Amino acid sequence: MAQVQAAPIQDSRPSSASEASGERLLARFAEMSHTYQPRRTDVVLRGFDLILACAGLLLLLPALLVCALVVLCVAGRPIFYRGDRVGRFGTVFQMYKFRTLARDAELRLGDTYGDALTVRTRDVVIPLGSAMRTLHLDEVPQLFNVLRGEMSMVGPRPIRPAFYEDLCRRHPIFWQRLVVRPGVTGFAQTRITREDSWSHKLAHDLEFIADRSVGLYLRVLGATVLRVARRTITGSGTS
Repeated sequence: MAQVQAAPIQDSRPSSASEASGERLLARFAEMSHTYQPRRTDVVLRGFDLILACAGLLLLLPALLVCALVVLCVAGRPIFYRGDRVGRFGTVFQMYKFRTLARDAELRLGDTYGDALTVRTRDVVIPLGSAMRTLHLDEVPQLFNVLRGEMSMVGPRPIRPAFYEDLCRRHPIFWQRLVVRPGVTGFAQTRITREDSWSHKLAHDLEFIADRSVGLYLRVLGATVLRVARRTITGSGTS
């Protein structure tokens, strides 16, 4: 099979907040476009993405309406959070979520991430926002990103442009995550916690990219469903 030249990093729809970071990413990785061997598995997984995203939106439509009403009643507009994230080959896209934080939360949280972000986020969560986050209901709008081809059901979790630039400086192979679409859920998320180091997360992300298959894709989805079901039953993390 012929080698395919991946496009260099580019910012297709930057917002004013991420434009500078996107330009720095472009400059840093303009000469780091790489060749990779496309797999038939990727076409099959894209088919699964489309089928599961459509089915999920239909099945979860009542939950979508309830969540939208909850956010509107307890926190007002906007109902959705739209945040810039780095996608496949470095294209910046807007990721959708139900808004579970105060309107100015992203400005207040600044460039915080990891365990510090977990602690600081507790102060800006809207009423019932913690329950939505624990049950991952806030993530459901990302199914629209899957349909648009910006995300996959399974893959490395998407990262904000400013963070990506910093993480690539600290971990030079971090850019290799760009070979695949970012995921609604990921292999790393089924094995470690948000507070684990980025090097641990990167190791699991690269393991998924190297070993990606229909079987692994379905195992990650199954593990995610079990985790959400367990949290729903126990109520863990909703306080």
